[in-house]
Amino acid sequence: MTDRYEDRIKKVFNKVSSSSQAFLITNIKNIRYLTGFTGSFAVALLTEKGCFLFVDFRYILQAKKESIAEIVFFKDSWFDALKKFIEDLQIKSLSFEVSCTVETFYKLNSIKQVELLPQYYIVEQIRAIKEKEEIEKIKKAVKIAEKSFLKIKHLIKEGSKEVSIAKALEDEIRKHSDTLPFPVIVASGQNTSMPHWRHSNRTLKKGDFVIIDWGAEYKGYFSDMTRTFIIGKANDRQKEIYDIVNNARQQAIKACKAKVLAKEIDQSARNLIKKSGYAENFGHATGHGVGLDVHEFPKINFQSEEVIDSGMVFTIEPGIYIEKIGGVRIEDMVAVKENSVEVLTTLPRDLEIL
Repeated sequence: MTDRYEDRIKKVFNKVSSSSQAFLITNIKNIRYLTGFTGSFAVALLTEKGCFLFVDFRYILQAKKESIAEIVFFKDSWFDALKKFIEDLQIKSLSFEVSCTVETFYKLNSIKQVELLPQYYIVEQIRAIKEKEEIEKIKKAVKIAEKSFLKIKHLIKEGSKEVSIAKALEDEIRKHSDTLPFPVIVASGQNTSMPHWRHSNRTLKKGDFVIIDWGAEYKGYFSDMTRTFIIGKANDRQKEIYDIVNNARQQAIKACKAKVLAKEIDQSARNLIKKSGYAENFGHATGHGVGLDVHEFPKINFQSEEVIDSGMVFTIEPGIYIEKIGGVRIEDMVAVKENSVEVLTTLPRDLEIL
C-alpha cells in the first residue's frame, strides 16, 4: 500500500522537478490519490525531501492513520504554516494546480521571492490510467449500482412518479455506498428531451420514454450508467430512435482501443447518429472518465486530442433528444486493456417495454 502511494508521488513530482522545487496540491481528490488521506480538507506539498500533508486539529489523528505523508499540523492558518515551511526549506520555485481557488493563488503570490509555476492537471492525467486495484473498486461500485436498481425496477411503471422512483433508488444506493456520485436522474415523457433533467412530480404514462441515470460508490470510486425504457407500448419512431442510439453505443465501444484518439471514439458514435438524420439531437460528449470523480479524464468528445491508453475507464453514452417527443440515452462503462476493451456494466441494453 505504501509503495503504491510513493510510486504515484514520484510520478507526479518527476513531472515538475525539472522546473520547480516543490508542487502544492490543493485538490482534495488528488490528495487522496497521492497520500491515502480521505478527510475533507488538507493541502499537500511534494518536494525532493518527501510529501508533507498540512492538516488541522480535526484531522490530525485521521491523517496519521491513513496517510503515508509526513504530517504537518497547523493551528490557525494552513497558509501561514505552508509559507513558513517554504521559507525554511528555501524553496524558490513552486508549482501549483490551476484548479486552485483565486484566493489561494493570491496568497501564494504574496510569498516573496518565490516563482509560481501553474501546472495543468498533471495528477488528473496520471489518475486517468487506473491501477488494477482501482478498476476492481470501480467494478464493485458498478455492482452496487446495478443491484440497487434491480431492487426498485418494479416501480418503473404507469402511475409512478419520477420523484418517487428517484428517491427509492437513491435510498437503495445509500444502503451500500458512503456517497452518491450525483443525484439520480429520472426523466419521463417530454422531460427525457432534457439530458440533465433531475426529476419532478410528473406521473409516468403509457407510451413514455423513461431515462434513469444513476451510479454508486465503493471506497471512494464511482460508477455511472444510464438505461432508457418505454412504458406500456412503443411506437415505430421510438423504436427507431432507440435502435440508432444503441447501435451508436455499440460502434463507440468497438472503437475503444489503446492508442486511438478519444475524439475517434466520439466520432464513431456521432457519425452514425448524423447519418441517421439526428445530428442536431446529439449535443453532448460521448463519454467521460470515471474514478475518484464521476467526471474526469479522459474526455470522450469530438475535440479531445487525448490518446486512449490501457487502464483508462470511461463511459460511452450517446443519446438523441427531441423536443416535444423525448429522448434516449444508453450509458455503459468500459475499461480499456492492452488489446481489448472490457464492458463493466452488465444490465440489458435491448429495448425493454415495462
